[in-house]
Amino acid sequence: MLDLLIPTIAQGLLWSLLALGVYITFRVLDIADLSVEGTFPIGAAVAATCITSGHSLVTAFVLAVLAGCIAGAVTGLLTTKLKIPALLSGILTMIGLYSINLRVMGRANLSLLGQTTIYSWGASAGLTEAQTTLAVGLIATLLVVAVVYWFFGTEIGLALRATGYNPQMSRAQGVNTDSMVILGLLLSNGLVALSGALVGQSNGFADAGMGVGTIVIGLASVIIGEVLFGTRSFKNCLISVVLGSIVYRLVIAIVLELGMPPNDLKLFTAILVAIALSLPLIQSKLRAASRLTGRAS
Repeated sequence: MLDLLIPTIAQGLLWSLLALGVYITFRVLDIADLSVEGTFPIGAAVAATCITSGHSLVTAFVLAVLAGCIAGAVTGLLTTKLKIPALLSGILTMIGLYSINLRVMGRANLSLLGQTTIYSWGASAGLTEAQTTLAVGLIATLLVVAVVYWFFGTEIGLALRATGYNPQMSRAQGVNTDSMVILGLLLSNGLVALSGALVGQSNGFADAGMGVGTIVIGLASVIIGEVLFGTRSFKNCLISVVLGSIVYRLVIAIVLELGMPPNDLKLFTAILVAIALSLPLIQSKLRAASRLTGRAS
């Protein structure tokens, strides 16, 4: 059981950074940003290229996050300055990033076999591959959640949250909402690229097509976390997203263990997200029905 549980939780933690990025755009900014399907692989591609070129791990991660931030800023500029709808802006960025990923790696797939990655220290410390991934994922998640929680408590962070909640009132209070949208997309895609860099090194390769379906995975983690663990406060929301990512990975691992063909995973995820999204409506209808029943009796 532990052989299944430890690597599943570890992967859930690595992917939770993607979910946090999706949460910023989907819940904080109220924008459906599809560019994450391009910024996830760009993070892996930049990190893998830096590692195979002999650069340090710090350089690899910094450049990976920077690439994701630039891509997010491009989406923001398309949305705010050119007035292209956010959904279409994300699609345009996603399509453009596919070619950029190929340019960065020089091919469709770049192996990290025999290279020193952020997980290489585990063997010398006597840890298994799964334990090393779990340790890295836990440290990265704790750091990111702490920084995100701190940032959204600052004046700029509060202005960003206000922009998503009520842009008209934010503008009336002197907030530059266009700048806040760009900043939010920049931060979101930076986190997604960081997740891509970590997952790519964990998998041992970077692939130009590894971003397919990542938006659905992120949304599934966000919705599952909110439904199961609540949204009482912003801190609670961040924790719920992380736990939702772990629960999603556990569900996937269990259905695969039960014999579901891997080719059906995307369909299963889509159905799971649809059910999770409809749960609040179903719960409200059930509560309304129970109240009517109580009055009738």
